[in-house]
Amino acid sequence: MGLSAVIGSAALLGACGGGDEKEVTVGAKNFTEQFILAKMTEIMLEENDFTVDMVDNMGSTALRQALESGEVEVTWDYTGTGLITYNGEEPIAVKEEAYEAIQEIDGEQGLTWTNISDIDNTYTLMMRQQDGEEMGISTISDLAEHVNENPEEMTFATDAEFGNRDDGLPGVEETYGFEFGSSQVSEMSYGLNYEAINNEEVNVAMGHATDSRIEEYDLFNLEDDQQFFPSYHAAMSMSTEVHEEYPEIEEIMAPLAEELDTETMMGLNYQVDIEDENVDDVARTYLEENGFIE
Repeated sequence: MGLSAVIGSAALLGACGGGDEKEVTVGAKNFTEQFILAKMTEIMLEENDFTVDMVDNMGSTALRQALESGEVEVTWDYTGTGLITYNGEEPIAVKEEAYEAIQEIDGEQGLTWTNISDIDNTYTLMMRQQDGEEMGISTISDLAEHVNENPEEMTFATDAEFGNRDDGLPGVEETYGFEFGSSQVSEMSYGLNYEAINNEEVNVAMGHATDSRIEEYDLFNLEDDQQFFPSYHAAMSMSTEVHEEYPEIEEIMAPLAEELDTETMMGLNYQVDIEDENVDDVARTYLEENGFIE
């Protein structure tokens, strides 16, 4: 179905409500990717006759509490966050399995997850493009082999949390069968890991897969070829009550969710974080250039 048909059907569904004004509150966390996704949602819903109130700059826990209380009705969240942080479940690496699990668990709590995208803001191990090419490393398995063969050559930057979590460095090392020596690991505040690898103080670092600094510093994400890291795919999360009252929201947003992926999101983050573009402008331009709005 084309976008115009989707929007048209959504408009018809909205018209069935007897002319009552359609109002929703959209929430966002406190980082660039969330600001962009929320702004796109606001724009697309307003294009379809919704009145949108925005509540942004919230931490994950605060946003979840706001969603549960009804202060926020629609947001974008991440499957891994939903499972691990909100519900204390075990990590799931496979996208569809994680999505189905959080749909079932949160469905029992009056929350609906829908419109999963290919944005995966999971943990990642990063290298400089040039180093990866010279060393023949493109996957974490390649890295493991290289560390085992050259234990003194590879150095690693991490924050304290990733360095000690079972779903962080210890788990990666166990799954892939290698171990950095203690003298090869530099622990630092998150953010400095990007500076350390950019300044060639280390040759591998942890990060998040959609961070704009990956593009800015000519880094790349090593392929997690054994699917160790949990799925943190972005999807829409909303109260089931709102989903039932306004089923057109899912239809309106579906084409965008189907289009977005990790690389696209990294590029949008880059425009805001590195090129200092305005979130509103970046969101609207993307929607216009890709035919989601006129």
